[in-house]
Amino acid sequence: MRTIVNATYMTLDGDITNMQNWHFSYFSDKAAAATREQLFDSDALIMGRKTYEGFAPAWMSRAGADDFSDRMNSIEKYVVSTTLTDPEWPNTTVISQDVVARLRQLKNKPGQQLLQYGFGPVTRLLLDNGLLDELRIWLHPVLSGAASAEDLLYRDMDQTAFSLNGTEVHENGLVILCYAPVRA
Repeated sequence: MRTIVNATYMTLDGDITNMQNWHFSYFSDKAAAATREQLFDSDALIMGRKTYEGFAPAWMSRAGADDFSDRMNSIEKYVVSTTLTDPEWPNTTVISQDVVARLRQLKNKPGQQLLQYGFGPVTRLLLDNGLLDELRIWLHPVLSGAASAEDLLYRDMDQTAFSLNGTEVHENGLVILCYAPVRA
């Protein structure tokens, strides 16, 4: 059985959507190695439509640039969406019906971990159905100061407890916090 790992980049004030304004200032060699390990330990990505719409054009434009970009473009991708109908990004499958059952099937197949970037409705669905195995918060030591309510990690959802599985502290202040949901 595979594990589903969510990787969310966040500022101290909870901003998870304006990465272009703060993430790259903290992207050191150590962060690059952690990002690489995270991706190459996975054999598929799970995402919602908004993440897909941000990732697809960015990564397709980098085809052939390096092995990380090539991995992003070649890996299997599963997009949970009822509005995306004709994905252009290679190896993309849209899941629009029986979402929980389909994600459970993916999880039960043999293989490497399934990686999900970002935190939104798909993450809540995974949590609500006991499918998320690890939440990795890449906490950046900066206050964004520019996030709207929709840009924050906060979501109106049931309380969920986590246990700390590990931390990775980078010299520039970036901390990767690894948590597992506590199952009742």
